[in-house]
Amino acid sequence: MLENQDRLWTKSFVSLTICAFLMFLNLHMLLSTFPAYVKNEYQAGDFQVSLVTSLFAVAAIIARFLTAALIKKVPREKLLYAGLIIAAVMTGIYSLAATIGGLLAMRVGFGIGFGISSTILPTLVSQIIPVSRMGEGIGYFGLSTSLAMSFGPMIGLNVMHSYGFNNLTFIATITVVLILPILWITRSIPEDPSKSMSKITKQHDKGRAKAKFNHKIWFPALLNTILCITYSGLLGFIALFGEFIHLQQVGLFFLFNVITIIIIRPISGRIFDRRGHAAVLIPATLFVVASMLVLSYTRTLPLLIVSALLYGLGFGAIQPTLQAWMIRTSTPEQYGTANSMFYNSTDFGVAIGSIILGLIASATNYAVMYRYSAGFMVLFLVLYCLGQFTKRPGNRTRTQTRTQTAKLEA
Repeated sequence: MLENQDRLWTKSFVSLTICAFLMFLNLHMLLSTFPAYVKNEYQAGDFQVSLVTSLFAVAAIIARFLTAALIKKVPREKLLYAGLIIAAVMTGIYSLAATIGGLLAMRVGFGIGFGISSTILPTLVSQIIPVSRMGEGIGYFGLSTSLAMSFGPMIGLNVMHSYGFNNLTFIATITVVLILPILWITRSIPEDPSKSMSKITKQHDKGRAKAKFNHKIWFPALLNTILCITYSGLLGFIALFGEFIHLQQVGLFFLFNVITIIIIRPISGRIFDRRGHAAVLIPATLFVVASMLVLSYTRTLPLLIVSALLYGLGFGAIQPTLQAWMIRTSTPEQYGTANSMFYNSTDFGVAIGSIILGLIASATNYAVMYRYSAGFMVLFLVLYCLGQFTKRPGNRTRTQTRTQTAKLEA
């Protein structure tokens, strides 16, 4: 039983990871193509173009908060299927929008569907990952979003340029629709822990009810927001930076970035499980600082590649560690809230980062902007170290309790 309890690569884990990849692939195929489509199709201004992304992000954030509350009352599979169907329908009718207002309404609808789905899927995965391998499991699961973030823009731009936006939305719709038969055939949705708790576990219910929200997740969520400010600078401005330095191959940054992300995620997960988050976050933060500084001085392709590899090492280690940290300090009943907070902090960091770094770039230039990005990661490191120094003893109690509960249920 103990051997089975520590098993990571189960059918459910693999299936849910594939489903998450397809969900985020849909997002990033369209996220990269919408600005050009909206400008050309509706002759929209920069503000209207920005609304296509910002309204989606706001809708997704609100939907995640609502989902974290509803997950305690509504069956998770019903919420997940509802979110997937909403996302698929909205994606399929994008090209039917006659006005920019109609398109923005569809983006809000997609944000609701995506927000629900992107909360439920990681919550289900968090439940089936053994507590002793949480860091490793989240690291592998996180590869689904990392690969989607890297390949989605390339696929989306190539399909739109070669076959048009209508065909792109058709392909993007299929990626979401495919999730439904995968879930049905593999039966990957685990039973709700609240329905399968043993008598021993139920003895802790009163204590859990008093702590509906785990305040320990605020700090790693703040750190994730700061990290994603640097990512917003890459997502929104690296193409313009390429024009600034006259480097046409600047898009290769994301290709080389994913190489080191794939390598580092499982390794960082094992380190987190064995030695804690400090052993991962401190060196990984230094990698991101180095990446941003190298990028700010980049004028040639080799330096761009070095920056991309360094960023993949840092970003690829930090994000799953922060997510695993938030889950580790939560009870199974709080997984939905923890995952909701993690993805909301990601979206919030990208949103405010694009504004802050955009203002910096307007006042200076893109090279200086990336040096400020390095400064944000220095702030990240300072806040983390201060948090470690002020940390109270006894923080392992919750994890130990969860491990003992898991053994009893096994």
